[in-house]
Amino acid sequence: MHYFITAYDGKDDEASARRLKVREEHLEGVKKLIKAGNFLYGAAILDDDGKMIGSMMILDYESREMLDEWLKIEPYVVGDVWRDIEIKPCKVADFILDKNLI
Repeated sequence: MHYFITAYDGKDDEASARRLKVREEHLEGVKKLIKAGNFLYGAAILDDDGKMIGSMMILDYESREMLDEWLKIEPYVVGDVWRDIEIKPCKVADFILDKNLI
């Protein structure tokens, strides 16, 4: 099952510092998700000034429970970066996932 995640950082004065503190750990986790086949796409959400204020990801997990288990160890969750997380099931078209088209 594919899941579309929209996660916004806190809006307090320390939000950017919290993000930067665990950013490398988050990116290393993304690399592991890629290798495991769980990560399809992601990007930082920017404000009008180009400052990172959140993240979006499309992930592939067998169940919502498995996704929730990953969230328990995601550095942006553990590090109190993401404060507003929305998760919706989605369907990525099969041809987009076809590595032969690249």
